[in-house]
Amino acid sequence: MSTEGFAVAVIREETDWRCSLLAEDLVDDLDGVITALRRLSGSGAVFALVSVDEEFFVVVRPVPGGAALMLSDATAALDYDIAADILELLQVPIPDEDDVDDDPWPEGDLTLLADLGVPEEQMQIIVDQAELYPDEQLEMIAAACGFADQFAAVIEKL
Repeated sequence: MSTEGFAVAVIREETDWRCSLLAEDLVDDLDGVITALRRLSGSGAVFALVSVDEEFFVVVRPVPGGAALMLSDATAALDYDIAADILELLQVPIPDEDDVDDDPWPEGDLTLLADLGVPEEQMQIIVDQAELYPDEQLEMIAAACGFADQFAAVIEKL
């Protein structure tokens, strides 16, 4: 069974934003997303917004020596490789199925986009919008950072 969704690379060059789709097979491949981001040239911020199976989203931002990571729903690690890989890198145990209630919770660095316009409190509010689909939550992040139009243009191509 293939994983549906999309991964968008976001690059900020001074005041300009660029968004581009990453390969479809990277939706459930954390190492692949990190490698693809490291290959992008840019003097500014580079990160990825990943929507997985209309279930959860991931933000990946390469940093020296690794990557800053944010997973919107830690319980997704029970069913998705990318979520399990994120928890492993964060050294957070995968939740036990018996201990999981109906309320998802985020794991990782909720401040990873604070310097671009999404402080921790706002990221938490976006993550808590459980009635929204992940792509809608990612649209909120894009709007807060200032690249909503560029993000929407890429998503419309799907």
